[in-house]
Amino acid sequence: MKGSVFVEDASVSEVSKNLTISDIARELGVSKTTVSRAISGKGRLSEATRNRVLQYIHEHDYRPNLIAKSLAQSKTFNIGVVLPADTNLTEIPFFQSCLMGICDVAASFDYDVVVTTATENDISLLKRLIKNNKVDGIVLTRPIVNDRSIDYLKQTHLPFVVVGSSEEDEVIQIDNNHIDGCCELTSVLIKSGYTTMALLAGNQRHIVNTNRYKGFLKAFKDNGIPVNETLVYTDMTSNVLIDRAVDTIMNRKVDCIVCSDDIICSRVLTRLNETGYSVPKDVKIASFYDSAYLENYNPPITSLRIDIKTLGIEAGKCLINLIAGKEIVNKTLLDYEIVLKKSTM
Repeated sequence: MKGSVFVEDASVSEVSKNLTISDIARELGVSKTTVSRAISGKGRLSEATRNRVLQYIHEHDYRPNLIAKSLAQSKTFNIGVVLPADTNLTEIPFFQSCLMGICDVAASFDYDVVVTTATENDISLLKRLIKNNKVDGIVLTRPIVNDRSIDYLKQTHLPFVVVGSSEEDEVIQIDNNHIDGCCELTSVLIKSGYTTMALLAGNQRHIVNTNRYKGFLKAFKDNGIPVNETLVYTDMTSNVLIDRAVDTIMNRKVDCIVCSDDIICSRVLTRLNETGYSVPKDVKIASFYDSAYLENYNPPITSLRIDIKTLGIEAGKCLINLIAGKEIVNKTLLDYEIVLKKSTM
């Protein structure tokens, strides 16, 4: 994506009746100020008058014009979502589901969603969005180590939340409990007798990958078993690297290969098939992230399952509450589910 894209939820953009504050005031025989006070809940007004105005509004399906409302409240009623511009095609379903959750929440609060992109070295589109006063807050996805987007957002003092984890404790974060989840899944595998275990992990600048790696290491520590570091492969960012790692691992006769995400897992399965190995007969396979991408593999893959849309919903709620000035906990960790399937049986 080269520029900012406006994403509008249909439920927000439905055309309401052409009823104005002046119309309501005339019909009820009150001033426009009285109607405005009843709608906003501000200013001195009797309870009876307020209820009378609100009842009329309810009966006639009146909705305040958002442009006028935004001018009156110095708000845009837009929230921005920053997606990684370098997203692999196989990662798109994750961001689509997350975005759907954010859009659902935004619509329920009469907010629209503006989508833009950023890379590790280029946050110009994010800067333009904020400098042009297009949004009231930002949801940042896929944080990285030394994240320039986070550094910039902190300087702007604009409300923002992160989908994922940040190195900085003061940043509002909504994430799944990757460390505990990966630790638990690895422990299940260890207790199943698979102690000679290899790990293929993704880009370690992505904090989600470092957290998954931490969970893997924690499981071995908790079970009193040393990790064979020669079987740990990080920064598996290409098929060539993954294939090379798989070939080396299979010459070592490991019990199980654990993959930090579905993309790596898919390539591992392809390479094993190309080289004549059978899962789970020759080696067991597990993934720290489940997705539709792995659903069609035979045998089905043991994995860690998380609800991506709920992640977006919680991030959207958190941001809108933050914009409203409400107190928000700095870090929210959502639950996970371990799904044991034939690939480790």
